[in-house]
Amino acid sequence: MDWAPLHAPPAQLVAYCRAGLDAYTAGARLAVHFQLPGDRIAFDPGADRLRLVPDVTDQASGARPDAAVVEFAERAVGRIARWTDTSWAREESRVWRVHGVQGGTWYVKVHQNERFHGREVRGLRTWAPELGAAAPRLVVADETLRAVVLTALPGRPLHGTVLAPGRERAVFQRIGALARRIHQSSPPQTAPAGSGPAVAKARRHLAGARSHLLPGDEEFVRELVRQAKDLPPLEWVETHGDFQLRNILCAPYTADETDNRDVFVAVIDLERSEPGPAVRDLVRLSDAWASRPDLFEAFLAGYGRSLTAAEEARLVIDAALDSVSGIAYGAAHGDPELIERGRRTLARLRAEHRRALSSTGDAT
Repeated sequence: MDWAPLHAPPAQLVAYCRAGLDAYTAGARLAVHFQLPGDRIAFDPGADRLRLVPDVTDQASGARPDAAVVEFAERAVGRIARWTDTSWAREESRVWRVHGVQGGTWYVKVHQNERFHGREVRGLRTWAPELGAAAPRLVVADETLRAVVLTALPGRPLHGTVLAPGRERAVFQRIGALARRIHQSSPPQTAPAGSGPAVAKARRHLAGARSHLLPGDEEFVRELVRQAKDLPPLEWVETHGDFQLRNILCAPYTADETDNRDVFVAVIDLERSEPGPAVRDLVRLSDAWASRPDLFEAFLAGYGRSLTAAEEARLVIDAALDSVSGIAYGAAHGDPELIERGRRTLARLRAEHRRALSSTGDAT
């Protein structure tokens, strides 16, 4: 006789005994183990016949995805003991942190549409590996289910985290370096024809956001849209597409930590990843340094260069259009945070650029 931990039972354990222990470890009240003709007596990972029976009295069971997604994930990482819903507070977000019966932690994500699924899988297979430990690794993807299994990363999102000023500057310098690695992960390309600012949707977004706009906001945005056609095209690079604090992890995140040597940042949520101008990744991040020029300077120090005049002008236009889009989406989906961020950004842009853009296309 010998003692063995539950997560590492003896290899030759009888199959139905192993099934009972696995079901217990997974927290199931009831499970069925199928023994088919020809199966070995000892547990065989290639003939795992255990099926957990959902507990209709367990309120937490609603946190699990449907059976097809569960089976897809367990084929990739083995039986899962616990599913924790970590979705954002919106209906379309479907993300779980999962813990395996034999140890290990992963994330399972189901995309709301094929476009988001395709963009995230492409990003995970192309530029994300260039970041090493600073981006999740794709374990497996299923196009039919629009689902992926990803490795877990250390740290927690920077959104809402309060750091000491010195620590914060160190973090933003690392964020700048991370953005540089993304943008330099492949050679830049010439921008396709007609790939300027997304002005085509501006009218629709203005209509959806109008009730939340301040006097003068709509006129300011329309002036930017009129002058966008005069902007020079920018080179395209790989971009994250939703580069903001809630999608950037930091570790360690102790508020009073001032030692810069151990700062680690990583990026998650690549479903908006696609080629575009580099400033695309500064649009939502710029809200974080709106009243902190020292953070912008720290970012640029990590990024390795300043923005060109054309990039600064494009950033103003893209930030304004993204704000209106966010307000419209927030109004339609009951997301007050998006509405507030959009209004705050528009107010800042109007204060900084009273005449919007000059006739030369330079920010004023």
